[in-house]
Amino acid sequence: MDNILITGAAGFIGFHLAKRLLAEGRTVVGLDNLNDYYDPVLKRARLAQLKSFPAFVHAHMDLADRTAVPRLFAEHRFDAVVNLAAQAGVRYSLINPHSYVDTNLVGFVNILEGCRRHGVRHLVYASSSSVYGANTRMPFSVHANVDHPVSLYAASKKANELMAHTYSHLFGLPATGLRFFTVYGPWGRPDMALFLFTRAILEDRPIDVFNNGNMERDFTYIDDIIEGVCRVIDRLPAPNPQWTGDDPDPATSSSPWRVYNIGNNRKEKLMRYIEVLEECLGKTARKNFLPMQPGDVPATYADVDDLVRDIGFKPGTSIEEGIRRFVDWYREYYRV
Repeated sequence: MDNILITGAAGFIGFHLAKRLLAEGRTVVGLDNLNDYYDPVLKRARLAQLKSFPAFVHAHMDLADRTAVPRLFAEHRFDAVVNLAAQAGVRYSLINPHSYVDTNLVGFVNILEGCRRHGVRHLVYASSSSVYGANTRMPFSVHANVDHPVSLYAASKKANELMAHTYSHLFGLPATGLRFFTVYGPWGRPDMALFLFTRAILEDRPIDVFNNGNMERDFTYIDDIIEGVCRVIDRLPAPNPQWTGDDPDPATSSSPWRVYNIGNNRKEKLMRYIEVLEECLGKTARKNFLPMQPGDVPATYADVDDLVRDIGFKPGTSIEEGIRRFVDWYREYYRV
């Protein structure tokens, strides 16, 4: 898998993945339209680092472009595709639902068609812990039914899994979906809690704490996510010979299709997360307690047994270590 397309390459996870693959000597084409969902300056700063590698090419285009994306596939003949481009954010889906359809659905069809028509050997794509929706049995297992999303973002990610399965079934496309659990770390997204909290605390502004602080998340450090993705890229999914339509397993298939959780396999209380951040910053946060927001869930917690068994990797970075590294990066990058 030497020639790889990463969509969303100027994004948080895409940037880290591209940097890792380039350091391994692979060729990376990074598709990104540098949209303004959050500050494009941060995206351009990430992109500038990637452009320092001779084997990196930036494809500045929209994933939903039905002319440009097929042309890109025809030109580069990718070995593998890692689809990380998406309209992200649960709460934003209440404000601008059409952007989720354009990127997460129309854009994903363009990826599937490109893979189908140009011999891509493996499609790896980002799903999300949000697909578990109204599920309450924890830890969340990939073998559980996930047919009750509570946000349009979650529904679009579940749709990606179904769409990928269809192409695996019809055209034999090997496809692996990765359900990420609350990713954080250096170069993170400014709309995520850790970034918002850090900025507000350093500027002596109150932080918004939803569900009155009664939230639990499986916080997963970025390096653990990247290690998992890199291992998955080179491992093609195989059909499950035990799969049966009489008792269908949601995590596997009679086609070359799989889904995995990538999480830290432990849930942390949001208030503990904030406490660790306060310790790293040396400042106490002023907290504005608010009710649960529409589309949110009170807790997430990943079962990663399948990932450990098949990929041989289990994330394990503690929030104490991960938050410290983020704060160190934030202070250096913003000269605080």
